Amino acid sequence: MNKSYTLFVSFIVALGGFLLGFDSAVISGAVSGIRTYFEMSDWELGFSVGCVIFGAMAGNIVAGPMSDKFGRKKVLLVTAMLFTISALWSALATTYVAFVTARIIGGIGIGGAILIAPIYIAEIAPPKLRGSLVSLNQLNIVIGISVAYFSNYFLKDLDGESWRWMLGVEVVPAFLYFVALFAVPRSPRWLIQKLNLVEVARKILIKIGGKEYADITVDEIQRGVAKKEKAGTLRELFSSRMATIMTIAFGIAFFQQITGINAIFYYAPTIFEQAGGSTDSSFLQAIVVGLTNLVFTLVAIRLIDKLGRKPLLIIGTGAMTVALSMATMAFNNATYDINEETLSTIQNEDMRTAMSELSGNTYNSQKEIFAAVSPVLNQDQLFSFKRNEVKGFISINATLVLIAILLYVAAFAISLGPVMWTLLSEIFPGHIKGIAISVVGFFNSLVSYTVTQFFPWELTNLGPTWTFAIYAIMAALSLLFVMKFVIETKGKSLEEVEELLIN
Repeated sequence: MNKSYTLFVSFIVALGGFLLGFDSAVISGAVSGIRTYFEMSDWELGFSVGCVIFGAMAGNIVAGPMSDKFGRKKVLLVTAMLFTISALWSALATTYVAFVTARIIGGIGIGGAILIAPIYIAEIAPPKLRGSLVSLNQLNIVIGISVAYFSNYFLKDLDGESWRWMLGVEVVPAFLYFVALFAVPRSPRWLIQKLNLVEVARKILIKIGGKEYADITVDEIQRGVAKKEKAGTLRELFSSRMATIMTIAFGIAFFQQITGINAIFYYAPTIFEQAGGSTDSSFLQAIVVGLTNLVFTLVAIRLIDKLGRKPLLIIGTGAMTVALSMATMAFNNATYDINEETLSTIQNEDMRTAMSELSGNTYNSQKEIFAAVSPVLNQDQLFSFKRNEVKGFISINATLVLIAILLYVAAFAISLGPVMWTLLSEIFPGHIKGIAISVVGFFNSLVSYTVTQFFPWELTNLGPTWTFAIYAIMAALSLLFVMKFVIETKGKSLEEVEELLIN
């Protein structure tokens, strides 16, 4: 078994995950800058951050069928080009429409990379290594997230519009990914299934695992091809024969996003500022979030082929439920004090004077303090207070909030993060995999967009207590779903997994 070659190829392909992670997290540091520069409302901000997911949905829909027709490698090359264009354009944008357009282009790259990289790696990886190698994509995603947080921290104090540098620096790794992909072979399974290039595929498989492994794998693929007379269709995908597979796929895709992970990654500094942190400390805490994500993704890669997919999901979703409940309690127990010290944090003198008559009062929730200040502030001042100033009045156990967020990210990183993509790359039959993973990926992105779009509105109108309570309930439901529906695929060939689920 030539592990070094397989690892080399898998790592290059998984660099698309690095760009995906970087692109997803880098916006967190630019939120304040773009909101000011483009004069955004809460909904406009939510859309400018979340619109990348609209692009991802388009990428999800076209990437699978395109990869079935033209090959996994060619689609990955296109995604690298899209990442490069998006980074440059968003950094140079001077209008809101141009900025959103650039973000959507990057989203198309994300939608393609997040689906096709795991498929490619699963198709070249030996069964005993498949879980770990597919998880390399998730590892690169979290490395990208961590690097983005570090990059944001070091670029935030640049003179002028630092957000442009934050977004534009992605051009460098995107171009390098495009070049590196030329060293990657085409998928041997795709070569046999779509082009019947058996000997070309055999040579690639020999480099991966030797002659005996290549002969066995070619025979398995050809037996699978012999069972399928035509490519899969949407009608087949939603047939009763596929019911078990689609239940697992749609369920795991829904719960991966509805539990709020992208709200954490996209708005990490904002969340820590809500807990009373300064801008500097919030960016530093975001770095800690990224590093936690990285460390526990490495743990997942270590365990996924030893412990299995389902045990990791049970452990992770259980811990996510606990963590989100802790965050809910921390914000629920917070108080809001209006006094000389907290009033001094308000920049606007008229607002500060208007609120001074409330000095000495303490409130037990955001709802209470909003109700108290609304009679003394005009509409614009109240909006500004809800969005920008309320964080200066909170008295909260900030350490508990940080611990809860870190536990949540760690739990996600060993479970729903890497395991979902591993399962999706394993459970669909080969002849329908492209269209299937596109449909499920589109649904996953749609849920992600909903979470991202509503998060700024939720913080302003529901407050952090109810926001995290909703996520905690969803995490508990995800645990129940995993225990009832998800099956174990550890150590099985793709053909064995197909037989198990179809029968």
